[in-house]
Amino acid sequence: MLPEQHAIRESNFQLPGQTAFYRGKVRDVYTLTDQLLMIASDRISAFDYVLPRPIPYKGQVLNQIADHFLKATADIVPNWLIATPDPNVAVGYACEPFRVEMVIRAYLVGHSARVYASGERSLCGVSLPEGLHENDRFPQPIITPATKAEEGHDEDISREDIMAKGIVSEEDYLQLEAYTRALFQRGTEMAAKQGLILVDTKYEFGKKDGKIYVIDEIHTPDSSRYFYLDGYAERQAKGERQKQLSKEFVREWLIENGFQGKEGQTIPDMSDEFVWEISNRYIELYERITGTDFVKADTEDIQERIERNILNWLN
Repeated sequence: MLPEQHAIRESNFQLPGQTAFYRGKVRDVYTLTDQLLMIASDRISAFDYVLPRPIPYKGQVLNQIADHFLKATADIVPNWLIATPDPNVAVGYACEPFRVEMVIRAYLVGHSARVYASGERSLCGVSLPEGLHENDRFPQPIITPATKAEEGHDEDISREDIMAKGIVSEEDYLQLEAYTRALFQRGTEMAAKQGLILVDTKYEFGKKDGKIYVIDEIHTPDSSRYFYLDGYAERQAKGERQKQLSKEFVREWLIENGFQGKEGQTIPDMSDEFVWEISNRYIELYERITGTDFVKADTEDIQERIERNILNWLN
């Protein structure tokens, strides 16, 4: 069966009390007065482009992992989540978002590794030590913020520039850094219990009534990278590639097939087999990171199921 028959690419509901609608790369966001209702679609993005084919169960995986971690970190920082009325749906408080993403990295991987390989020894104003190899652990996790772009690529920025340009006040920014480190520490501890290493991740924050909230998914494969803990040191000592659970393998496949989101490049065709492989990897990460079995939601008529569950919750 075609993957598309088990997936939701987009939604176009008209909900009671709806005042606005926004379609992000992955989520469809409905504003209901002072609340947001987010539908985690099965779209997948890489290099800031949405790929042509949806990934079955990906939205459910992201939504349920985010629910798992938001509940597990609510003692560290308040978060936006109120309820999850459907496996693909989250409802929460509408907050005014900060225009920065708080990216935190514990290992030289992905973007940081590409910057390092180019000869740079500074990332977002943070000095990087000499002598590192790809996938090595940093002496301590580094925070490398990015400005939130309305369209196109998010851009690296230093904490000094964030405060100098007034993007975030110094008081709020220092609180964002403290929350970022505390959330990452908790995520690292939870990952270790499941035999995983939380490599890097990003957090998004907003403000409501003068209070800072986490306003997006956390510790999902779309926002984070994970290595397998077992065998990490041995693979690193031998210079072998690390076994990882994240979206990075999709990026690597795209690079191998001539696409990095640059001008003039075409997104390569994804076979049914590759789409199902991505789906299975997302499900594997869910089970590894939460320590529970993934229960596939009914996808016979996914649009009808989601709308029914939303309306039941609203009523």
